[in-house]
Amino acid sequence: MNQIAVFSGSAHPGLAEEICSALGVPLHPTRLSRFSNDCIEVQLQANCREQDVFIVQTFSAPVQDHLTELLLMLDAARGASAARITAVIPHYAYARSDKKDAARISIGGRLVADLLKTAGADRVLTMTLHSPQVHGFFSVPVDHLHALNELAQHFHSRDLSNTVVVSPDLGYAKTAAAFARKLGRPVAAGAKERISDTQVHISAIIGEIRDRDVIVLDDEIASGGSILELLKHLRAGGVRSVRIACTHGILAGDAVQRLADEAGVVEIVCTNTLPNAQNYPNDKLTVLSVAPALAEAMRRINTGESVSALFAEGAQVGPLAAE
Repeated sequence: MNQIAVFSGSAHPGLAEEICSALGVPLHPTRLSRFSNDCIEVQLQANCREQDVFIVQTFSAPVQDHLTELLLMLDAARGASAARITAVIPHYAYARSDKKDAARISIGGRLVADLLKTAGADRVLTMTLHSPQVHGFFSVPVDHLHALNELAQHFHSRDLSNTVVVSPDLGYAKTAAAFARKLGRPVAAGAKERISDTQVHISAIIGEIRDRDVIVLDDEIASGGSILELLKHLRAGGVRSVRIACTHGILAGDAVQRLADEAGVVEIVCTNTLPNAQNYPNDKLTVLSVAPALAEAMRRINTGESVSALFAEGAQVGPLAAE
């Protein structure tokens, strides 16, 4: 590879260490401190001059602190004469703020994208944006990965002969269909209306689910409200068992326990784009690593190889997937 320097914010250093292990490069230290007026200061404690710099910082709670850290780290790398700076954001939390659906509200996804560029990001590497239009908010190149291959690899070890993949809503049905194709299984979807951040209403399930084993696929699980509402309809529709899968395990509050306690739920699967799952250990919870996927994308960015070549439809399940 060309000269590369990887740094991590405080949001998820464990993932950054896994990425560096996969790349075979060191994770350089970062010093984080606060002044007496609560302002944050960061120092990148390794040479950045003419380096290909990658800064790994997922947007986990407290999101605003971690966003500010990232902006300051980007600015520090730019001021240190980095050749190129890539913001590696496994979970771009502001992707949910993608449209103006009420009067006088901000579109946070676009604003944060502008802030990243202003701070010094030359490109962004992220995973499973909440909605595809968020990709267009960025005025710098974006490599947008997803974890469908990692999830598919996991479920291939199960008996899928009677399985159907279910999307909680029609908006995610296209991704669920792509996942179902990887498993060679049919797909169904819920007709969902969002009432608030934590409350939804599902009026029907579109597709055949009676006497089936179900894999519910979503991009993220926050409070678990959407999944709990969906489970009521799945049980009413006569499913045999339910496995729940997502990329981003936000898992706020007691979400893991609430889902694990639901009748028929045999497994909950997420990835480690966020560190949250390690705080909620449960026999039914499985956490898959996306570090190899992110590391391979970073390697290809560094060497100038095609990243999109890895994403061809119909490619075998492997270490990397993307949208």
